[in-house]
Amino acid sequence: MADKRDYYEVLGVTKGATDAELKKAYRVVAKKYHPDTNPGDTEAEERFKEAAEAYAILSDPEKRAKYDQYGHAAFEQGGGPGGFGGFDFADMGDIFGDIFGDIFGGGSRQRQQTGPMKGANIKTTVRVSFEEAIFGSQEELELPLKDECDVCNGSGAQPGHQPETCSKCAGKGQVVYTQQSLFGMARTVQSCPDCGGSGKLIKFKCSNCAGSGFVKSKKKIQVAVPAGIDNGQSIRIREKGEPGINGGGRGDLLVTVLVDRHPTFQRQEYDLYSSEPISFTQAALGGKVTINTIDGPYDLDIKPGTQTDTKVKLKGKGVPTLRNKNVRGDHYVTLVVQVPDKLTEEQKNILNQYANTTTVNARSSTDSAGEFSFGGHKKKKGLKKF
Repeated sequence: MADKRDYYEVLGVTKGATDAELKKAYRVVAKKYHPDTNPGDTEAEERFKEAAEAYAILSDPEKRAKYDQYGHAAFEQGGGPGGFGGFDFADMGDIFGDIFGDIFGGGSRQRQQTGPMKGANIKTTVRVSFEEAIFGSQEELELPLKDECDVCNGSGAQPGHQPETCSKCAGKGQVVYTQQSLFGMARTVQSCPDCGGSGKLIKFKCSNCAGSGFVKSKKKIQVAVPAGIDNGQSIRIREKGEPGINGGGRGDLLVTVLVDRHPTFQRQEYDLYSSEPISFTQAALGGKVTINTIDGPYDLDIKPGTQTDTKVKLKGKGVPTLRNKNVRGDHYVTLVVQVPDKLTEEQKNILNQYANTTTVNARSSTDSAGEFSFGGHKKKKGLKKF
């Protein structure tokens, strides 16, 4: 490769690529051409080095700015890596640790574990009724939570004893392994196997907490379910999770809300849907009908001649929004006309009279529409005189 390719072309990204896009592209190219997966392939080895050099320049804001302005000339004459042979892979520690090690099994750099660390989050669920999800509620959960042991004050050691500094990692919580690799000496950082990353060893463990520094006990947690929450959404309760390490804060409690189904209403985001039966006479004559809503009965005026499957919108009768419970969605009601299947004789006579009346009117209308005057005589429509 006598002529150096454009760094953006090497990684397969555009000049305006973000840091995340550069990192993702480098991972793909490095994994494809890594010598461990292409043993004996010198072309792949060169491609791999080329990608590493490109990422080393483009991932550094200052070097990237120089490259964008001057190209490869910005790093010639000792100004930077002048080629693959002169490229110092010892400066790639951050890249190999953050990106490369997790692909090929090497140990990536880990955060110093002896400092304060926030505790883990706890996840649980709470079940509420459909109405409680709409209007909000107060729920109570009973959970086993960890607290600092009051016998050893969280040290994990018996009273009168103190944890000792781990001799293997010298209290750092991490150990470094150095080994020869294709590109020189490689350093691998891992959690100390003796102290588990804490940097301390407990020889005389507290009998109350078995050396963990924490004890579990059941506690009651009050959960405020907000109005308008939907099935599967979560509520975060700050600092009700696992206790932190080395003085770190507690994690959070994440409560997933499970909402029971309603026999009448269906929910879609902040709108409600339902169907309401009305009688044949109500549909024909119109008038007031009582509609069931989440707020209770609602009197609705319907027009005479209302057909089945007519949809009515009740504005502001839906679900409150999470941001403002005073702002609500709508309720859409489908009116379903019910035809009676059992009639008294009197009712049958009335309907027969209605049927006869409508039949006569229809026949009269047809006769009137089906005839026209021709030469003083009424003729049927559809007949032609030749």
